[in-house]
Amino acid sequence: ILRRMVSDSGLSDLVEIDSAGTYGGHAGDLPDPRMRRAASLRGYDLRHRARQVREEDFDRFDMIVAMDDMNYVAPSREAAQRIFRMTEFCRQHPGRTHVPDPYYEGREGFELVLDLLEDGCRGLLERISAR
Repeated sequence: ILRRMVSDSGLSDLVEIDSAGTYGGHAGDLPDPRMRRAASLRGYDLRHRARQVREEDFDRFDMIVAMDDMNYVAPSREAAQRIFRMTEFCRQHPGRTHVPDPYYEGREGFELVLDLLEDGCRGLLERISAR
């Protein structure tokens, strides 16, 4: 979602985006088929493969954006200052503290996650553009 927004805004040459999770059990897997289907209906083609976050990511990236507190980990206090919650950037969903895991929620759960991510990515892009 953020990749497309960054591309549409003409910032692709200036912004590097990657995706990783704290759980490594799905490394190499495509996103959940239900998420790919829901995202496809919104025009997103999710082909990236899962990977586990690495310590060097905290040196490589200016910002690490976590979906919830369970994924809010850092190798040092200094590195923790680069971690933000996606919901910090949401404008249309005030009061949300995390992006929920839609795995057990059915189609509505995946739609909610996409709503939150689109909202959060718009706010994140505003923040990036301001820099």
